[in-house]
Amino acid sequence: MTDNAELFTLVPARSPLLVNIPHAGRRLSPGLAERLTPAGSLLADTDWHVEKLYAFAADLGAGLMVATHSRYVVDLNRDPDGKPLYPGADNTELCPTGGFDGGPLYRDGAVPDAAEVRQRADLYWRPYHARLAAELEAIRSRHGYAILLDGHSIISEAPRFFEGRLPDLNLGTNQGRSCDPGLADAAYGVLRDANGFTSVHNGRFKGGYITRHYGRPAERVHALQLEIAQGCYMDESNLERWDAQRAAPLMAVLQGLVETLLRWTPAPTSGA
Repeated sequence: MTDNAELFTLVPARSPLLVNIPHAGRRLSPGLAERLTPAGSLLADTDWHVEKLYAFAADLGAGLMVATHSRYVVDLNRDPDGKPLYPGADNTELCPTGGFDGGPLYRDGAVPDAAEVRQRADLYWRPYHARLAAELEAIRSRHGYAILLDGHSIISEAPRFFEGRLPDLNLGTNQGRSCDPGLADAAYGVLRDANGFTSVHNGRFKGGYITRHYGRPAERVHALQLEIAQGCYMDESNLERWDAQRAAPLMAVLQGLVETLLRWTPAPTSGA
């Protein structure tokens, strides 16, 4: 069994904004390390250092929720019933069996079966989402609306999922359905004008399960996802190394983004 309190760290919000980071964790469930391939044990598909990129957010009054366990245990940004994010495209599973490079994550005969996948969802996925939902509801109750910024990063080139090099800053709002249009415009304006960074809105990454599930503007909950290409803030050949100096320009952009989200207020007629 797992202590739910160990599934995440949470700094409660003092404002309408919650920053959620579901893929930066590196803990494994009991016995999982021995089942992974040597490549899988590197946890290469971690959203490396994203919790450090957003560490400032709590000082500004935003909530900050960070998952502690690896996405290889269970992917918190996938549908618990296994529905694909992008039908017809290559998708990783709720409990991934292959890495972003296409290689196997598990040794022969060690892939989790359906029963184990359900168990992991019950032990890790559902408690995390219960707490995330509760925090968003608490924010909405206090402020009249809530904003969720889901923070992610990925290797800059992943032929399994997209051609060429990914833009640096990839904002996803589920094709405009997960948040107020004015909020999306304000957020993307910060990214579009960021000197030295490329950006796109609703490109290859339009928002995962979290953005799509929680983003309900008519119910006064607005969700955005930001997927960052790792090459714009770290050395992708040395994944574990955190270089604060190299990351500083990006962190300045992210601070501008968070401050913009904090300043935004819904119009009385927006339904938010």
